[in-house]
Amino acid sequence: MIRKATIMKVNHDSFEEYKKRHDELWPEMAVMLKEHGSHNYSIFLDEETATLFAYVEIESEEKWDQVAKTDICQKWWAYMKDIMETNEDNSPVSKELQEVFYLG
Repeated sequence: MIRKATIMKVNHDSFEEYKKRHDELWPEMAVMLKEHGSHNYSIFLDEETATLFAYVEIESEEKWDQVAKTDICQKWWAYMKDIMETNEDNSPVSKELQEVFYLG
């Protein structure tokens, strides 16, 4: 498995709504993520900075790169754009983090 970590930003007034939307994750979104080789996907919130820390294990970079091209992902991004920092294509502004330590 490939471990990936990214950070994103959620609006300070949208913490509860962000959590609610993920608690009610669309079943077809969950299926798509699993079909594209993702496992153990977690998102954590630092309320002080409104920073989201996402961690996911993936089977391959190629499969993971295809997620953004799916219709359901495009719909999800449009659904989430009002509560977080996004790019022009509605994708979340995100920064991939470099792994510097792992204890397996």
